[in-house]
Amino acid sequence: MISSLDPQSQDFLANLNRITDRMSRAQQQLSTGKRMNTVSDYPDQVSPLLQARAELASTEQIQTNLGRVKTEVDAAEQAMEQVVSLMEQARIAGAQGASSTTTADTRAQLATQVGSILQNLVDLSNTTVDGRYIFSGDSDQQAPYSIDLTQTNPIGTYQGSAATRQVQHPNGSRFSVSKTAQEIFDSTTPSENIFVSVNNLRLALQNNDETAINSALQDVITAGKYANAQLAYYGNVQNTVANATDFGQKLQVQLRTEISSLEDADATQAIVELNQAAIQQQAALQSQARMPRTTLFDYLPPGS
Repeated sequence: MISSLDPQSQDFLANLNRITDRMSRAQQQLSTGKRMNTVSDYPDQVSPLLQARAELASTEQIQTNLGRVKTEVDAAEQAMEQVVSLMEQARIAGAQGASSTTTADTRAQLATQVGSILQNLVDLSNTTVDGRYIFSGDSDQQAPYSIDLTQTNPIGTYQGSAATRQVQHPNGSRFSVSKTAQEIFDSTTPSENIFVSVNNLRLALQNNDETAINSALQDVITAGKYANAQLAYYGNVQNTVANATDFGQKLQVQLRTEISSLEDADATQAIVELNQAAIQQQAALQSQARMPRTTLFDYLPPGS
């Protein structure tokens, strides 16, 4: 389409449209609070913005996951504190039963006490959080151990599975957060096996066998040290989760700041832009109004 406007008028309208666009963009930024309202506003910044948003969403999900993990790890650490305490109680009972002056009746009473300790240890191995058995490895819907104190070997076989689950760190790495009840309570190393050492002490006390009591007591002491090592493991995991959570919180702040710098409007700058554009628009219109107007009559000879 051929324009009927002269070049000067066309330039005026083009400049006026640019001023109007600046005003419209500034007004939209003030009304929405965003400097980037459409892809065409800042096309070169769309990709960094989308990437930052995706990373923020991922970090927020990781933080949520870490919150759940913290609950489980805290419960595991508290359970291990109780295990350590129970092993100390078993040691004290064993030391009392190992004395040559201790009677058979007293040892029988101590055997009952140690049996209760063993029951409590099994209960702790079956600790749950939100319906999940936290020491059952990946098979967390199944209680890892059962107990029947009427049996010589009262502890049932492990019903869980290996613990392969790892948790993602906000920095992209992964780390393990748990051990199985089999690893903790039923070690393949006999002297470190919590269940076996306590049960052997129980049987030795029942049988009033001083030699067996002394032997079992040494294993209880060793297994108690092993329990302390498992407690330390969960203490370290707690620190790892806390550090990961702190890292994630800082990363969220960083990403939100980055998104804000790409997306959010500078209200002061937008107001200045709007005012300047309005002044320029008014000046342009006034200037155009003062321009001389030429009509067809201006080209007719005088007196025509």
